[in-house]
Amino acid sequence: MRVLGLMSGTSFDAIEVAAAELTAHGADLALRPLGSLSVPYAPGLAARIAAALPPATTTAGEICALDTRIGQAFAEAAVRGVAELADGRADLVVSHGQTVFHWVEEGRVLGTLQIGQPAWIAERTGLPVVADLRTRDVAAGGQGAPLVSLVDTLLLSGDVPRAALNLGGIANITVVADGREAVAFDTGPANGLLDAVVAEATGGARRYDADGAGARAGTVHERLLELLLAEPYYAAAPPKTTGKELFNLAYVEKTLAALGGGRPSHEDLLATLTRLTATTVARAVAPYGVAEVIASGGGTANPALLADLAAELDRRAGASLRTIDELGIPSGAKEAYAFAVLGWLTAHGLPGTAASCTGASGPRVLGAIVPGAGGRLPRPETTAPPRRLRIVPS
Repeated sequence: MRVLGLMSGTSFDAIEVAAAELTAHGADLALRPLGSLSVPYAPGLAARIAAALPPATTTAGEICALDTRIGQAFAEAAVRGVAELADGRADLVVSHGQTVFHWVEEGRVLGTLQIGQPAWIAERTGLPVVADLRTRDVAAGGQGAPLVSLVDTLLLSGDVPRAALNLGGIANITVVADGREAVAFDTGPANGLLDAVVAEATGGARRYDADGAGARAGTVHERLLELLLAEPYYAAAPPKTTGKELFNLAYVEKTLAALGGGRPSHEDLLATLTRLTATTVARAVAPYGVAEVIASGGGTANPALLADLAAELDRRAGASLRTIDELGIPSGAKEAYAFAVLGWLTAHGLPGTAASCTGASGPRVLGAIVPGAGGRLPRPETTAPPRRLRIVPS
């Protein structure tokens, strides 16, 4: 089955598109990458998304408008993906949509909202679309995240304990080792706070610390780092999830106000927030005795973050760091490929969650299917759940 995965994370800078040929071979699910591309949001749409995200307030009318505009943007990205990556032929589109709110109270996820109406994708491509993948896990008592943890368990299964790390706006890990139930959770901020600080300092002219240049020019402010690390979220037991509802620019400003004295320079602030991500990831990994951490996501393009992370993982967890590129998947497209796999599972009536990772009462088939042209639905090829995910060369 040829599947297109569409993903936009908490950084909302672009729609990531990945095309994969997925084929069941006994206990293995073979994934042949067909290619990936990144489709930036139009500046006006990105600004509207930013204005609607917590801690800002918005209206039902604005959410309705964004649901349509994001759906249309995803539809155009899907059209490009089919034409440019899949030789004009695909069987299924899987859309994560854009998260605008993750409702957490006292450690429990009560709801989650991803918008980007999938009907626009089905109309534009004529293909069936799997969407709204997180809500079923939440309804079953889960965190709804990290949702790609099942894909990580299939990909990393083996004798050596390993962890998959995604460095998006928020960082999350999945720990996999034979003989133990997999564990997954959000460790805390990754790019989200850095992006917010850069955008604020530049009036929106820049939205991220390109090549980690700002952090590399600064020095970690140890007292500020100490205050940031005192955040109660880090001490909470997994499974747990978080988002921009907690880790946002207002959170940084509140912590700076508690610091007292002089405000750190912009570069020192970036260096400190970079070290915060590295430290919280390493602390989260340390109890599990993993030999290596395999990173993906936009944060892998930040040399300052990777250098800090490698040093902290070695010091606190005795673990080495590598990127998923070495396994045959581009770092920036990993989650888009993972959602392609989750959609494939849904199309086959197979569970897409690991209950030990999300905290749900059991595994669940995820999402809803929007039929394609003429009522077209995906055609299942197997009824057997895979036990391994194998990446095959293109």
